[in-house]
Amino acid sequence: MKHSEIDNLPGGILAIKKAAGMTSHDVVNKVRRLFNTKRVGHAGTLDPMATGVLVVLVGRAAKACEYISSDKKSYRATLRLGLTTDTEDITGEIITSCDDIPDAEQVKSASETFKGKIKQIPPMYSALKVGGQKLYDLARQGVTIEREAREITVYSLDCQPIAASKTDYTLDVTCSGGTYIRTLCADIGAKLGCGGVMATLERTKACGISIDECHTLEDIENMSENDRKALLLPTERLFAELDSVKLPAFFEKLFRDGCPIYQKKIKTDFKVGQRVRVCSESGHFFALGEVVEREEGSAIKSVKIFEL
Repeated sequence: MKHSEIDNLPGGILAIKKAAGMTSHDVVNKVRRLFNTKRVGHAGTLDPMATGVLVVLVGRAAKACEYISSDKKSYRATLRLGLTTDTEDITGEIITSCDDIPDAEQVKSASETFKGKIKQIPPMYSALKVGGQKLYDLARQGVTIEREAREITVYSLDCQPIAASKTDYTLDVTCSGGTYIRTLCADIGAKLGCGGVMATLERTKACGISIDECHTLEDIENMSENDRKALLLPTERLFAELDSVKLPAFFEKLFRDGCPIYQKKIKTDFKVGQRVRVCSESGHFFALGEVVEREEGSAIKSVKIFEL
């Protein structure tokens, strides 16, 4: 199949269970070859040492990441106390070590204080840009710059000791996008006074997709072309938290042609600024819409058409 032909396909979501040692870009490149298309993106980077859910967007779904309605993600990490490193994880250079490790109750109590809306300073070893330069490029040059603390939300955090280890704890975390779990580990360690680093990280859920729905690249490589396509989840999954609107055929055609649809015409009453899943009369999702105010009343305009 030619590139132009496959790029006209609707596409969808490929739920990948990323292995350690690969970058998110490595995964994208492999998927491009497997699906014979350049139109591949992903929703949320995973560091090379991290494993778990990587949401890969294929075909027309590739542009969906900028419109995703929920940025909530879940992780399982190993917190290792008694160390600090320059990367805030075990891959970095050790800065300090400490043998005075608090007991489990103290560790759990400290971790509880990181629930809710908190401020977090992004690590130097991150892809954030300052003055056009990525922080990790500056860090590799030995340059450290001031970073502004950003507000994040930790929706839930469960901290449990790992048997037969005085230093290691399992953290199950659900948080907002932009949260650095290794920084969370470092901050818990700092609060306890002994230091802490992230020893392992697995993303267990992202964009509403759980790790149980994911497939390894090795499994996908061993599939037939048709079986690979059958793995693609509908793009609509990315917008599951949004309300939906069904357009009768006449209004669907107008909407697809770029015309805003006045709510009074289709008897809906969504708030101005609200985004909605736009579906055909039969309930088939094909676009993302947004409510805007017009002279003659509020209307739903097209934000992105995902299926032609």
